[in-house]
Amino acid sequence: MTTLLKPSLFQGGRHSLARHLLAPLALLVIVAATMALRPAPTALERIQARGELVVATRPSLTTVYRDSNGLTGMEYELAKGFAERLGVELTLLKVDSTAALRKAVRGGRADLAAAALLAGEDGSQGLRYSTPYQIVDTLVMYRLGSARPTALADLAGKTVVLRAGSRHAEMLARARTEQPDLDFKVVEKGSAEQVLTLLEQGEADYGLVNSNAYAMHRALFPDLASGFTLNRDQGLAWAFNDGGDRTLYLAAQRYLTQVKADGTAERLAQRFYGQMEQMDLYSARSFIRHLDDRLPNYTADFRQAADSAGFDWRLLAAMAYQESLWDAQAISPTGVEGLMMLTTRTAREMGVSDRTDPAQSIRAGAGYLRQLHDRVPDRIQEPDRTWMALAAYNMGMGHLEDARVLTQRQGGDPDRWADVKTRLTLLDHPAYVNQLRYGAAPGGQAAVYVRHIRHYYDLLVRADNSERHGQTLVAASE
Repeated sequence: MTTLLKPSLFQGGRHSLARHLLAPLALLVIVAATMALRPAPTALERIQARGELVVATRPSLTTVYRDSNGLTGMEYELAKGFAERLGVELTLLKVDSTAALRKAVRGGRADLAAAALLAGEDGSQGLRYSTPYQIVDTLVMYRLGSARPTALADLAGKTVVLRAGSRHAEMLARARTEQPDLDFKVVEKGSAEQVLTLLEQGEADYGLVNSNAYAMHRALFPDLASGFTLNRDQGLAWAFNDGGDRTLYLAAQRYLTQVKADGTAERLAQRFYGQMEQMDLYSARSFIRHLDDRLPNYTADFRQAADSAGFDWRLLAAMAYQESLWDAQAISPTGVEGLMMLTTRTAREMGVSDRTDPAQSIRAGAGYLRQLHDRVPDRIQEPDRTWMALAAYNMGMGHLEDARVLTQRQGGDPDRWADVKTRLTLLDHPAYVNQLRYGAAPGGQAAVYVRHIRHYYDLLVRADNSERHGQTLVAASE
């Protein structure tokens, strides 16, 4: 079969052919011009398009660390809130120095840096800082028992340790114009904890840290104290690339302004820095000594029991410290014994043959707490559920139910620990005893019991995430 081609395309010679070729070419030119006129996506649009906000940080107790619920920390919670505001996922880029933070942001590996940075940290070259979300002071730390510094002149001729890449180096460099004898040692890729450790170990006379870092580490360094404030009212801020458009920066500005205005930033600061009970010096030293000397002997048992019972091992360890100061041979005047201070009845119910055997005691204590936890009504959410189970561990489930009934009668929420704990002291009050199904009970003691365990738990989380104690606790479990 022969295919006949229409001659119309060839009629008119080369001019006709050129016209047909120019038509698609003109269309391509129009499309290219249209594409060229379309603006490039902004920094904020690129983040939303890929569905991910990359934040560079230095893991520490003032930025991001792990507790029983996973990642937490002041910077983490703020960054997570910002990512949620943008409708994207949060990805953390962990680095080990301020210089690495700056490099990650300037090089485009991270969208911003959130690492408890003082605004203008590291010279601020190539970086733009957000509005501050928290105000801190720079403290001059010293060892108790040595001369307390009260002014800059007291640092002359002494060795001062500080973190590399921080504003503290700039502060002391400027101070040298007034005090030429100032000598400071820089901790490369260091942290506030390393500064405090070197000071505690006597490798320096004084150390510089920010007040938020001292608040987080205070209980772990009971032999250190603040001498005087070198610089006041400095802002912690996020750092952005100073080049390119400002869409992400402006979005962060709006977000941080709002979290300050609505109280979110203050509530987070209270949560991470303001809720630590102040131990007296003796108690703090005792806790640290037992943390290093006694706890490693039982860490593996706590972890094993926690895995079986479904609890954080540090919670069980906190209970044991409250009960016995991690003394396996402890015995009370009422006859309870061992690490978890088991009664004879509880030990028998949990199959314990020797209450002074650490593994048996820990396993039984964890199992008994699990039974109580499972008996707490399902509608009660964490962490309230655990706090109520701890109260029941101390005084019995029946007395906890009495407290919850009283809470409801008085208009409180029986499913919130904050409401229930305020009624615990009524359990042995003459005006209420006749209303109680299970009789009088030392409810105030149970409230203190739970408060202390929460405090010890917070300390253990911080110690477990610290460079100084974390390796010891991990090694003890292996």
